[in-house]
Amino acid sequence: MKLADIMDIAASGLSAQRVRMAAAASNLANVHTTRGPDGGPYRRRDPVFASEPLNGGFGNTLRNAMRRVSVRGVEIDSRPPLMHHDPGHPDANEQGMVATPRVDTVEEIVNVMSASRSFEANLVIVRKVREMSDAAMQIGR
Repeated sequence: MKLADIMDIAASGLSAQRVRMAAAASNLANVHTTRGPDGGPYRRRDPVFASEPLNGGFGNTLRNAMRRVSVRGVEIDSRPPLMHHDPGHPDANEQGMVATPRVDTVEEIVNVMSASRSFEANLVIVRKVREMSDAAMQIGR
């Protein structure tokens, strides 16, 4: 296994978790947005991850099993918005109901914490690979 392969896997994890944190931050920032560019309430964003084999041909089982993560896209929640009775709200309909985003603040905070921990774990891997590379360079001196 090459150190560059390990670094590639960790870098893909860092990138994926960055997208996950950005989506959760957007969801939290728009938890009270009742009117967006399309006229309706904000729709929750959720990234979709997939595993991909590393580039190049590999001869052994371990290398065939190594995967990197990629972000296939960010899906928009298709569930209907939550309806709340607030006749004084400027976006209320004729019945006094306001369509609000289907965003759970606790769930989004947990997503941010989980993504942050995963990001930190991938950073540890990057640091260890750098340390191993530096140690290998010291052997030749």
